[in-house]
Amino acid sequence: MKKSQVIMVWLLPLIVVVGLFVPVLGYLVAAMIAFFSVFSFFKGRFWCWNFCPRGAFLDIVISKVSLNKPVPTIFTNQHFRLALFVSFMIFAIFRLIRGQGDLIVVGTVFVGMCLFTTAISILLGILTKHRAWCTICPMGFLQEKIHGFNK
Repeated sequence: MKKSQVIMVWLLPLIVVVGLFVPVLGYLVAAMIAFFSVFSFFKGRFWCWNFCPRGAFLDIVISKVSLNKPVPTIFTNQHFRLALFVSFMIFAIFRLIRGQGDLIVVGTVFVGMCLFTTAISILLGILTKHRAWCTICPMGFLQEKIHGFNK
């Protein structure tokens, strides 16, 4: 377990639990997406393996209850990952447009997406390898593509 993970693991419950009552915490998710998308141009998925609060949670908590079964091979398929990424982006954009710029709604969109993806990551992490979500994570996919532009 990395020292950075011990620090970052606390952000996940803060966002997914407290964020339900204080939706502006969703802006923290948006800020992390923006900052680490730019950062990934230079360092690839460095964020994922060192600072991601969800990854830290999966390593520290879910690894202890994971069945440690193989990750479905479709998760590594680039077309599947692209389709999942595009689906998440369309959903987020649609929700943001429907929010008509309301600051609370915008925060709620990001908290909701974080909560939804965390639930999926916990389920996948228990049923397969604890970091199964990381193979299909839209943020990880984006970081890989951005880093690829640098090559």
